[in-house]
Amino acid sequence: MSRAFDFFTPTQRDQIKEAIAKSEKLTSGEIRVHIENRTEIDVLDRAAYVFENLGMHRTKERNAVLIYMAVQDGRFAILGDAGIHQILGSDYWSQTRDSLLKYFNDQAFVEGLEWAIADIGNRLSENFPISEEDVNELENEITDDISLNEN
Repeated sequence: MSRAFDFFTPTQRDQIKEAIAKSEKLTSGEIRVHIENRTEIDVLDRAAYVFENLGMHRTKERNAVLIYMAVQDGRFAILGDAGIHQILGSDYWSQTRDSLLKYFNDQAFVEGLEWAIADIGNRLSENFPISEEDVNELENEITDDISLNEN
């Protein structure tokens, strides 16, 4: 079985990382993409586990967002921390998931992630604008099951 990280080429990983960096220039919020081959449990439960394991719940304003993908299962989830979820609510996450699914169904994974990251970044910027004191609290790198075990 190949490593899930290799689902994207190095160039595609750079595109996704750049999309994250661009969005985070507008907001104090943090966005991450995590990719695994499979999950044996409910995809949202797995995303919550990954979210916590990556320390995403430790951001100052509780405004981190995780896009989790189990690529061989064809499943994914979007999970926002308490600070942003209180503002945007479940409807926003459902609509974003449904729009992203359309990209994924067309095998346009990178384009879908770029769209979702930009949309999430714009929504975060409305409620958590960037400040002069802002620091990047989480790396913009795509993580996977191997990097998760290193944390």
